[in-house]
Amino acid sequence: MGRGPGIVLAAAGLAALGIAAWVEHGLGEVPCGLCLWERWPWRVLAVLGLLAALMRGQGARAMLWLGIPVMLAACGLSAVHVGVEQGWWPSPLPECRAPVFHAGTFAERLAAMPLRPSKPCDAPTYLVGALPLSMAAMDGLYAACVLAVIAYCLSRGRRPGRR
Repeated sequence: MGRGPGIVLAAAGLAALGIAAWVEHGLGEVPCGLCLWERWPWRVLAVLGLLAALMRGQGARAMLWLGIPVMLAACGLSAVHVGVEQGWWPSPLPECRAPVFHAGTFAERLAAMPLRPSKPCDAPTYLVGALPLSMAAMDGLYAACVLAVIAYCLSRGRRPGRR
């Protein structure tokens, strides 16, 4: 198995992280707690892809196999987030709920505020106005596509006569 599949996986992970960073820092969208969790599989995939590109033979193949549960986790996190956005269930993360301010002086209330503004997890972010898919939904679709690429690369390496 050549270096190509590893480079593709690393690029896929870095592309997902790059888009998330662009939306956050370039467009000024504040990520919610689930959005931040959804970035972790892409970080892991980028590392696995780099390792697969550096390794040969069974080591590279093992890194590709490890990419499967990572992308399944990405699909699962996306499904949870989309369910929260659609109101099918509450968010499992406490940081996705609105902060509760208790009585006290104005200074005490200001001191209790988070350093960074938070966004509720049930407020979807839409990047393309005419497309009714939130970023969480697009993340899940992208993860499913990357999962299909991994499966294809692994099945291609199993054909008889290939080494």
